[in-house]
Amino acid sequence: MKKHIAILQLKNHPIYENNLQKIFSYLHELPKDAIIVAPEVCLTDYDYDNIEEAAAFSQKALLKLLEIVDEQVLTLTLLLKENDTFVNRAVVLHKHKVIHSQLKHKLFKMGNEHLYLKAGDGSDIVKFEINGISFGLLICFELRFKELWQKLEGAEIILVPSQWGVPRKKHLEIIPNALAIINQCYVLVANSAKDDMARASGVYAPFGGSFRDDFSECIETKIDLNQVKLMRRYIKLD
Repeated sequence: MKKHIAILQLKNHPIYENNLQKIFSYLHELPKDAIIVAPEVCLTDYDYDNIEEAAAFSQKALLKLLEIVDEQVLTLTLLLKENDTFVNRAVVLHKHKVIHSQLKHKLFKMGNEHLYLKAGDGSDIVKFEINGISFGLLICFELRFKELWQKLEGAEIILVPSQWGVPRKKHLEIIPNALAIINQCYVLVANSAKDDMARASGVYAPFGGSFRDDFSECIETKIDLNQVKLMRRYIKLD
């Protein structure tokens, strides 16, 4: 089974609406069955100085995206206010519904995320299915935790919206590749294109290797999910 993949490597604009319109433009341009991954908090950035405004905008933007996203699968994370606390919530949209949602569990303390956001407990880091394909999701820093890899064993595609900094660029080029090989799956990384971010967005394959482009705003390719089955027959891990 071949699937069209689109990895958005976007730079946040300070005007939130401009970021949303950028997502809308790609939704209209890309194939109707594309699997699309956008960077972490791509609509508002980590705008802690205006976090109330950012959370309110994210909630309204989610409703607008739900109106548009039909056969495509769109993954992004949003700053939201829930029960008087702020969170970074990943959502996977398909056929006008939130098919899967999870809170960022491992907050990045070097970026002060723990000072502004409430972490999830990790119970919602689970596999989920869309059109017969098994998915998993990790948010940025969560890539570093091998116990989270184990929770997603068996997934065919792992989605990774991210804001990963330049000083650790090499890590972002290596860790998703290792995850793809160890879990025998595809790993789709959408990293921010801000000046202080590592880029390195792309598709990491179960046989090793990757399809990456540090300079494109939209990285498009096709993956063959039969390669996952082939790899799992070739090297059995059970």
